[in-house]
Amino acid sequence: MATEEAGADSGAGVGARAESAAGADSAGQAESGAEAGGRAASGSGSGAEEGVAGGIGALSMPYQVVAAVALAVIGVLACVHLSMVFLHVAPSNTLTKRHGEAVDDWVYPEFEQNWKLFAPNPLQQNIAVHVRAELARPDGTRTTTGWIDLSAQDAEQIRGNLLPSHTEQNELRRAWDFYLNSHTDDQRPNGLRGRLSEQYLRRIVMLRLDERALGGTVEKIQLRSATRPVPAPAWSTEKIDTRPSFRTYPWWRITAPDRPGAAAGNSTEAKAGTEAAR
Repeated sequence: MATEEAGADSGAGVGARAESAAGADSAGQAESGAEAGGRAASGSGSGAEEGVAGGIGALSMPYQVVAAVALAVIGVLACVHLSMVFLHVAPSNTLTKRHGEAVDDWVYPEFEQNWKLFAPNPLQQNIAVHVRAELARPDGTRTTTGWIDLSAQDAEQIRGNLLPSHTEQNELRRAWDFYLNSHTDDQRPNGLRGRLSEQYLRRIVMLRLDERALGGTVEKIQLRSATRPVPAPAWSTEKIDTRPSFRTYPWWRITAPDRPGAAAGNSTEAKAGTEAAR
């Protein structure tokens, strides 16, 4: 019995020592894995640091100088190219008038642009509309007034006015554009639009003349345009002749529909006709 108990104790001691050895081996493997992971992390960190230190900084000094000069040249060429293309597509200005040949030599034919940067182009001229009238006086005589600057009247109404009306700003100007765009160079109307533009312009002019005491009845009117180039800015050396040039148009005979009371009369007649129909 004593011999059997001693053998059991000895077996238990051997098993305990085996378990202790296995635990030690496991711990050693875990530590080895941790060390390997640390070395791997350290290796990746050093690789990242090497990557950060790459590029131009990794080059030797002579190569760094060459790379910096090359980047500077590319940057200057990019700026020059963008400036040349901008001047090419921009409206006519002082720089393009002075250096237009150099801009065209740079752009054509590889970098040609078929579009404009601004639409419409800024105005290069001031155009005023003048009118004079032939009057029939009460004593039967006829006389012709001097030229009246209708555009100047609109400008006077707009200047200093915080809320100018659409009529003062655009009515005469748009009517004049309508007239010019619907007529040929020899002042012939292009179909119905041309004839409508004449009627529209006559009625606007008659509204302006009706506000004046001319001393007679308007029988005819004549229009002219006064075109004056916009002067160059003070810093420019460009010389621009700002004297106005005039273009005179044929006389128009004024009929009853052109007079200011005609619209009210037509609306009254139309209303009367509608009531009679009812």
